[in-house]
Amino acid sequence: MDDTPNMADLFGRMAEMQQKMADTQEALKNEQVTTEVGGGMVKVTADGQGRVTAISLEAPIVNPDEMEMLEDLLIAGVNKALEEAEGIRARRMQEAASTMLPPGLDLGGMGGGSGPLI
Repeated sequence: MDDTPNMADLFGRMAEMQQKMADTQEALKNEQVTTEVGGGMVKVTADGQGRVTAISLEAPIVNPDEMEMLEDLLIAGVNKALEEAEGIRARRMQEAASTMLPPGLDLGGMGGGSGPLI
């Protein structure tokens, strides 16, 4: 008996994988990461899709004489939150993709990795 999947099975798996990836992208909207910089004076929250959803400032930091420091802290906080959000996104997408691969198939090099293609 031939265990080779037919084209209909392959296309069905591709459709399942596309749906799983779309579901994962949607779920990433609900993942949140909050980072703090400046000793907690600036807090930045981003979602799993890399969108900044909130910025919180402690009262002492809003000083007109120190606007440059505030701007630098905001940039640092946003960049840190986006970096962490990207890590979450990458892990979730990898998890979603790995559940759809047939056993024994390694696509480690796909998507910028350095592992073997098959």
